[in-house]
Amino acid sequence: MDIKDDILSRAYISLFVIIGICLFIIGKAAFIQQSQGKYWRNLNETLHQKTDTIIAERGTIFSEDGKMLSTSIPEFDIYIDFAAEGLRAEKGKKFYKNIDSLSIELNDLFGDYTAMEYRKILVGEYKKKTRYFQFKKHINYTEFKALNTFHLVKLGRNTSGFIVEVKNRRLNPYGNLAFRTIGLARDSFKVGLELSYDSLLKGISGTRTVRYIAGGVAVPVEDAIETETQNGKDIVTTIDVLTQEITENALHEMLFKNQAQYGCAVVMETKTGKIKAIANLGLDSAALLKSFNEKSEYREIKNYALYATEPGSTFKLATMITLLDDGKIKTTTPVDLQGGLWQFAPNATVTDAEAHGRGLVSAEEAFELSSNVGMAKMIWNNYANNPSAYINKLHSLRMDTVSGIDLVGERKPIFHKPGTRGWERTTLPWMAHGYNVSVTPLQTLTLYNAVANNGKMMKPYLVSSVRNEGVTVKEFQPTVLNEKICNDSALAAVRKCMIGVCHSSFGTAKKLFLNNPYLVAGKTGTSFVVDNKIRYSDKIYQSSFAGFFPADNPQYTCIVIVVNKASSPMHFGAEVAGPVFKEIADRLYTTYVKNSRSNQDIKYKNDAEAVSYNGYKEDAKYVLNKVNVKYQDNAGLASDWVATNINSKALQFNTLNTQKQSMPQLKGMNLKDAVFLCEEMGLKVVAKGKGKVKDQSIIEGAKISFGQVINIGLN
Repeated sequence: MDIKDDILSRAYISLFVIIGICLFIIGKAAFIQQSQGKYWRNLNETLHQKTDTIIAERGTIFSEDGKMLSTSIPEFDIYIDFAAEGLRAEKGKKFYKNIDSLSIELNDLFGDYTAMEYRKILVGEYKKKTRYFQFKKHINYTEFKALNTFHLVKLGRNTSGFIVEVKNRRLNPYGNLAFRTIGLARDSFKVGLELSYDSLLKGISGTRTVRYIAGGVAVPVEDAIETETQNGKDIVTTIDVLTQEITENALHEMLFKNQAQYGCAVVMETKTGKIKAIANLGLDSAALLKSFNEKSEYREIKNYALYATEPGSTFKLATMITLLDDGKIKTTTPVDLQGGLWQFAPNATVTDAEAHGRGLVSAEEAFELSSNVGMAKMIWNNYANNPSAYINKLHSLRMDTVSGIDLVGERKPIFHKPGTRGWERTTLPWMAHGYNVSVTPLQTLTLYNAVANNGKMMKPYLVSSVRNEGVTVKEFQPTVLNEKICNDSALAAVRKCMIGVCHSSFGTAKKLFLNNPYLVAGKTGTSFVVDNKIRYSDKIYQSSFAGFFPADNPQYTCIVIVVNKASSPMHFGAEVAGPVFKEIADRLYTTYVKNSRSNQDIKYKNDAEAVSYNGYKEDAKYVLNKVNVKYQDNAGLASDWVATNINSKALQFNTLNTQKQSMPQLKGMNLKDAVFLCEEMGLKVVAKGKGKVKDQSIIEGAKISFGQVINIGLN
């Protein structure tokens, strides 16, 4: 055999070996595909599947009057499996039969693509046999409901290939209203009631099997839910939406007017301790550094009602209770104010906030004048040798203890005690008038409410009940913290002193409540603010007012705290916090208190005297002409909106103020006119009841802003 034949034989052998190997591989591939294909496909699916958690639907937070303050709304992610067996059956007969109609419907619903563009996208993905095409994300329930009626989609998942994944998004329907108190429900950041009651609201999560596709998107596997979810429970708060809005609007107006940094206002139901409103408004750090002209820059940034600060003169109530209950003084006990200046020590002088030049006055008058000198002298004269007795009394009043409200984050008060590092010779007289001690507005409110409630101290709380699918499963009852904070004699005396603050000739709030139709008991407060960044020398003032009304039968207790800027035009408690308190008190008295009192004084009038109509003039003229009632049009062409009154001759039309910058009088209007007028001004209307308007949450003449919510009560 020559070399050529040897080479050829080897080549043929190699060729036959290669052909044999190829035939083996082809045969093996055919065997695997035909005999083991189902097994390997299932294994591939298993490798791309895992058990995922199904988050339970979070419970809803309601106001006491049944309005939703925080709730979850469903959102839907839509995928399409273009390899679905039903979609590809009979060479895609159903797909091509419905694609044109479906494309037109999708264009009508979403409007982001034309019908031709939708058709091109869907046909293209169909030809590529895309398994899980991400079609739409975050569509709302209305869009989802409409989508289910469309051609092809309505045939079901197996036929259409449309796959739905449901998610929930948290929504606060009232926007900024009590926003910080209600809280946020983000996974990484919860505050307020959303945090405090998270274990009830979040429910119990379930599990499901999902398949991961390109891009890491998890698509649920049909009929593979392993454990069911248990949806979260609902909680019903003590908050009243109208009271909250009244409180927030009053605070907002003053903050903007005085160019203040931040403020809070809290309203408590006297007999129960229920928090009916809690408003916290402040400027963010960027707005603090500039001159601002927009009310919208005030937002609910922090819950200032939970922060401890030096309270100033509102703390004098605790001092006065201590002196009277321990029998150290009577309201008639004389005290020398020394013109408002007392040199306590060589480097320590107690000074009254306002120069008054008074000398010898009674203890009651010293309280009404809010004299720092008077309070400091009385405490020093009676407790200098035993300061622990004063501290122990403050402890019995729970001034060194958190209020216990059902919100996470309440700060502990700061109190110094004799013998501790923070105690100095000046501590006792300075504590007497609200310095060298820090308490939260809620603590102060709790004490004032106890005085209003005949000495019974109630725990403040925000949640009244828990519901599961509409059924109440737990109720929270009022909790008594202290049955009697002091003896009856001392209680009557301090209430008299507080009424004097608002109505006597000495009172610091006498101008504010001059000729007021109901009695108010309260106390003004003005103090310097000091913290890590602010010193006393910066002259940043905190203005405060705390009190209750009506003083002869207390229904509500309220505290207002405003922290101003150095440039703020006003800083005294009676001129900054006091007007906010009065606005809240006036509205609540008119809306709730006055109407709930005995109707024995009601005098019934003739029907003709009760004729009242506010609204669209042409509608009124049409009705009056039909029933042949004479009227006198004093408005003329000046306005299409009129208010009516009646004199001895005829019904009169007078011009109704409808300037867009200020709130008109809606009382007497029908709902149609009230809604039309408010929406024309950019307001969002929430109406309750039937008939004509009897109450509005934004008072007549108040400045309004676009998007502001107004609550309307009908009779």
